Amino acid sequence: MVLRFAVVFAFALALLVTTPAQAERKCEGGRGAQSAMWFSILHPGVGEYYLKGWGPFPNAPQKKFWLGFIPFYGWPGYLQVKSAIDAANCLTNDDLSYKD
Repeated sequence: MVLRFAVVFAFALALLVTTPAQAERKCEGGRGAQSAMWFSILHPGVGEYYLKGWGPFPNAPQKKFWLGFIPFYGWPGYLQVKSAIDAANCLTNDDLSYKD
């Protein structure tokens, strides 16, 4: 049991040491795309609001934010994923559908 733990621990440590750190991609305005993605996972629309520089509440994408309170459509659900993908791609739109 101790040997198995030591092997797993050594493997995890090796992964941490050999995995290179990546710099966070910056969006327009110098804000980080990964940070915006996590804000959008917290609640739909908040990541886009962060990318716009916070400010007055009308800067937030209103449809994504308010519809985000609907269970399983907003959070957790479709809008949470849509908002996180948009924020990770530095998009600040309020579009609720995917474009082909």
